[in-house]
Amino acid sequence: MATCYRHPSRETGVSCSSCGRPICPDCMTTTPVGMRCPECSRQRTPVKTLRSTARQPEVTLALIAVNVAAFIAEGNLTLTGRASNSVFEKGALLGSLAGHPDQGVAHGQWWRVITSGFLHQGLLHIAFNMYVLYVLGQMLEPALGRLRFAAIYFISLLAGSLGALIVAPHSLTVGASGAVFGLMGAAAVEMRSRQIPVMQSGVGGLIVINLIISFTLPGISWGGHVGGLIGGALAASAIQLGNRYRSQLLALSTCLLLGACAFAGSLVAAHSSTDEGVPSTQFFEGGQ
Repeated sequence: MATCYRHPSRETGVSCSSCGRPICPDCMTTTPVGMRCPECSRQRTPVKTLRSTARQPEVTLALIAVNVAAFIAEGNLTLTGRASNSVFEKGALLGSLAGHPDQGVAHGQWWRVITSGFLHQGLLHIAFNMYVLYVLGQMLEPALGRLRFAAIYFISLLAGSLGALIVAPHSLTVGASGAVFGLMGAAAVEMRSRQIPVMQSGVGGLIVINLIISFTLPGISWGGHVGGLIGGALAASAIQLGNRYRSQLLALSTCLLLGACAFAGSLVAAHSSTDEGVPSTQFFEGGQ
């Protein structure tokens, strides 16, 4: 029989419910969760209030700041007008342009896959996207942490670019809508894992309404929206997989693999578009 860790001459069949060390009757402290040793009984759980747990979603605010800065650099402060300066023309997503072998992702301008997610068409476009980003960021970033939230955002952005290039590789596409749709997908996955009804939470309705808008209104890249939604859901599932096996390295490695696949897929989709010979049209990823 085990002996008390403080009194080796005393046999006991009771262990501390916290640390597991054997304790005798003189060392026992009764608690609502069992017997504890003197050391563990002196420990107190820190009290957390809403004020102490609340924190600003720093990554969310930083992303909003970058999007706003990029929009200002476009030089277009109209409600729905399109910018035409070099920031917009060189940063918008474009797979290839017929008759212009020096423009597009297929011709070495790979940065368009990323930069297009920070450009917008008019004040209305960026206002809607940044509002939804802030709302979802306040929900997800404190729950997931800064690094995981950022991983979901950028995977969604890359997946949105992939979807846009698959559907409309010869069209100029801009907007953070793909990344925002990815956050919606991630929120739905997180709520489902916590056994929260997705439709009753409001996230499900937000996804359905925006998908209907994407498929019914002209001038909106539904490919980018659907791609971002799928990418965000997969990224959130990868993070949950890491949580299940108590491995943050597994979660982040899987996210890195998803991002690499989305980026590589965008390059393949862009190069495939050069064989189609379709003339370019103007197409903007909206969120209005």
